[in-house]
Amino acid sequence: MEAQTMKKELAVAVALVLFTVLISGVGAWTGEIHGRVVCDVCGDSAIGPEDHVLEGAEVAVLCITKSGEVLNYQAFTNDKGVYTVAETMPESDRWDACLARPISSFHEHCTHLGGGSSGVKFTYSHPSGYSHTVKTFVYRPAIVPAYCI
Repeated sequence: MEAQTMKKELAVAVALVLFTVLISGVGAWTGEIHGRVVCDVCGDSAIGPEDHVLEGAEVAVLCITKSGEVLNYQAFTNDKGVYTVAETMPESDRWDACLARPISSFHEHCTHLGGGSSGVKFTYSHPSGYSHTVKTFVYRPAIVPAYCI
């Protein structure tokens, strides 16, 4: 009986090793998209000392994969105004093209989307482990402060 138990354990171990080898043969791919969101306080389209990053701004990233699947991501900026979307998937399903667009700013004053910040389309052709940087999205205040005029 002990010999049968050892044979079963050996068979299970061999099956586990085979399974691991087969799974590792599927190429995994990892991609990353990131960008920044800022407040252009004076609304002058130039980043200056009065401008600041926007924490908590919402950004949507929509990607279509090589296999045709559409993936929708939601991201929020951190305290440095940076948002990040990352995904690991099979190489055959990797991102092909994406669209990043700002959704909203929860800042008390800086809530109006600046011109040219409606969204960015791009092809994602990076190898696994690399990232794509999207141009900065800009919000402006509804009322420009007096010191800007």
